[in-house]
Amino acid sequence: MWWEDKLVRTLRCRLLQKPGIFGGLLTLIGKEQVYVGEIKIIHMGLNYMIRDITIYVDDEEHLQRVVRAVQSYEQAELLEIRDEVLEMHQGGKIAVRSRYEINNISVLRKVYTPGVAEVSLLIKKNPLLARRFTSIRHLVAIVTDGSAVLGLGDIGPLAAMPVMEGKASLMETLTGLSAIPILINTKDPDKIVETVINISPTFSAIQLEDISAPRCFEIEKRIQEQVDIPVMHDDQHGTAVVVTAALMNISREVSCDLKKCRIGVVGLGAAGLALSRMLMFFLEKPIYGADINPEARERLKKEGGVVSDLKEIMSTCEVVIATTGVPGLIKKEMVRPGQIILALSNPNPEIEPELAKEAGAVFAADGKVINNLLGFPGIFRGAVDANVPRITREMLLAAARAIADYAPAGDIVPNPLDKGLHRQVAKAVARVALEQKLNRDDLTGYFD
Repeated sequence: MWWEDKLVRTLRCRLLQKPGIFGGLLTLIGKEQVYVGEIKIIHMGLNYMIRDITIYVDDEEHLQRVVRAVQSYEQAELLEIRDEVLEMHQGGKIAVRSRYEINNISVLRKVYTPGVAEVSLLIKKNPLLARRFTSIRHLVAIVTDGSAVLGLGDIGPLAAMPVMEGKASLMETLTGLSAIPILINTKDPDKIVETVINISPTFSAIQLEDISAPRCFEIEKRIQEQVDIPVMHDDQHGTAVVVTAALMNISREVSCDLKKCRIGVVGLGAAGLALSRMLMFFLEKPIYGADINPEARERLKKEGGVVSDLKEIMSTCEVVIATTGVPGLIKKEMVRPGQIILALSNPNPEIEPELAKEAGAVFAADGKVINNLLGFPGIFRGAVDANVPRITREMLLAAARAIADYAPAGDIVPNPLDKGLHRQVAKAVARVALEQKLNRDDLTGYFD
């Protein structure tokens, strides 16, 4: 979305209560090329009105230009500049709360000693009962070492916590799963693998998040081999699912048969390699890939892809997907008429969609439109509900189809905040689990 790389601030202003005064203020703000969001009336007096005006600016310098413009307006007084993002993060965004109000001795004895001992003994006799009598059934770990966070890079696990909390908040809001951030203060793959394996009995699934390539490939593989719950690195498979879903709809929109198109992926890190794997599985043909790292190119080759370079991909491929993290890598003159260009690096894409379209691209989009939030909540909900030991390629492809099918006519992806979308994705994943006989929980009535 266009606002994802903007600073959000709220200007609290007191204005004279006269016609045209507020309009004049908005005109001044608009001249500074500012997007205006929500406007609230805080207080309405006889002669004055206090309003909160939410604005989206490029950076602090842009904000100061707006502030100076507002301060120059004699009919208004700037009372306060509020950062609602920081306010929202005060004390964190998630919490663990009791499902029961413990307000008398009778309840206390049931939820804790002596009553709890009976439940513990039942689970000791039959460990499978833990899913019935504990929160394990709906707990998901979100694990990171903070080495590849958003477009911020290696900022460490502590600085990654607000992002992990955000993922957890979204998981609970959209699907009801309780996600717990796990910060691991090491980049050593052996220690990360050992830590996650040791804590895995607490959870029904493991979401690996913001772990840099190439370590992420080994870490995911080794953990999944040693635990019997699903493990998914969202930066790999979540991205692959959502981009595949978008391509399904784009191809229909522009009447392009993906099986007949030559597809190139520029950037073979976590997202690029996983996307290449998924497209090769989906389309049953090789994908062309480019990367400056020889090890990344070799990984693609081992997966059945064709090693290429940026020049060849731009000159020969009908579909180009870039996940390099290099702003402006694709120049306008490289784009050929009729190409589909997805420049997915955030916050700054390899080429702005508008420039690609001006150069003749039949369709162009960036990473602000194609968001992982479309995929991971429903994928985990379906995997956890079916109690599968792992998430298969077929489940991921089913999730991509569910996302594509849920998009309204004319849109390439649905609204990521639509809970109905995530229910459909969960059902698609669970249905494949049933078909593959990987479900360990009864799914009778699940698809009604």
